[in-house]
Amino acid sequence: IAAFVQAASTGTWPDYQLSALLMAIWLRGMTPTETATLTGAMTNSGKRFRWDDVPGPKIDKHSTGGVGDKTSLILAPLAAACGVIVPMMSGRGLGHTGGTLDKLAAIPGFRVSLSEEELHNALKKIGVGLLGQTAEVAPADKKLYALRDVTATVESIPLITASILSKKLAEGISGLVMDVKFGRGAFMKTFETAQQLANSIVAVGRANGVPTVALLTEMEYPLGRCVGNSLEVIESIKTLRGEGPKDLEDLSVTLAAHMVQLGGLASTLAEAETQVRKALVSGAGLEKFRQIVAQQGGNPRCVDEETLLPQAPLRTIVRAERGGYVTDLHAEKIGIGAMLLGAGRQRSEDAVDHAVGIVIRAHVGEPVSVNEAILEIHYRQEKDLAQALPLLKEAITLGDQPPTRGALIRG
Repeated sequence: IAAFVQAASTGTWPDYQLSALLMAIWLRGMTPTETATLTGAMTNSGKRFRWDDVPGPKIDKHSTGGVGDKTSLILAPLAAACGVIVPMMSGRGLGHTGGTLDKLAAIPGFRVSLSEEELHNALKKIGVGLLGQTAEVAPADKKLYALRDVTATVESIPLITASILSKKLAEGISGLVMDVKFGRGAFMKTFETAQQLANSIVAVGRANGVPTVALLTEMEYPLGRCVGNSLEVIESIKTLRGEGPKDLEDLSVTLAAHMVQLGGLASTLAEAETQVRKALVSGAGLEKFRQIVAQQGGNPRCVDEETLLPQAPLRTIVRAERGGYVTDLHAEKIGIGAMLLGAGRQRSEDAVDHAVGIVIRAHVGEPVSVNEAILEIHYRQEKDLAQALPLLKEAITLGDQPPTRGALIRG
């Protein structure tokens, strides 16, 4: 395994040999020990940060991605306001799931490319650094992921585990909270496969010396009410003000509380949640977000003036064709619709329009009368709207009775 990972980093094996082993892993699986060994080798293939001179527990959170999943923008400042040091390396969106880096890039001037010195300064000064993966971190993962993509070996739990954790372990963290999503808008479609992945990540994180906790959360419907980068930043700021949707606030607070507990700053989860809620209600979390924006070159005035964030020039409304209840909003169709508007990427080289997206005016379980707004679409070009609109209309189901919604956090 060590030879394989080194060869991927240095280019000493041809692609067909690397691909052959990836296919063998995809077909045969790996034992927990093999997965832990692969993860450790991939972590050590590049730079590993150390923050020994920054006092406080270094804890990060990672989500497997979903539609409207903006919790990182909320929980990072909340956890930091409670004393957690958060070195958070995030990714860009691809397909129907959005990426934290694209949301941050919607903030005018915000820099996600930080040098090690800049990240160190941010962690020392304000306790948070939000950045993209650098070329020095887990270079083996970049090579292997590109090969997995073209050889249809992406959906392998050992390979997913190693890919996620190799980048996280390189951050110099002492604990990790995972949000493993399942459902139509998630990478893992079923609870069972999400549970397998969560078990694998927790075991391998711990085997590599990093205490790891995983939450299993549903992604049948979009999280919160906004999908699209600038819109999601605005919703995150509103949530930090205490004015956000309940599902988004509760999940962000719970994840942040696990970070606080894992960092040893609270003895129980209930005590940790009390601390996080206090940071939310007092405005300490919002002030920390303002500090993050200023520290990374963004305009902190956008926290108070949302018109400074990118705005799409055109809007249209999808209305209820009958009275009743919204019984379904298909997360994947909403996510693909947002991507077709320009909010996401179909290919990794695509540019993203930070201004466009969708606001959910009537969410699942809410009553609507005939002609009432269900979706508000923010768009730039008519051709993009023409592509996205049929899919967005298809995503909506209306019925006579409100649906029974399960808990957002399932395990």
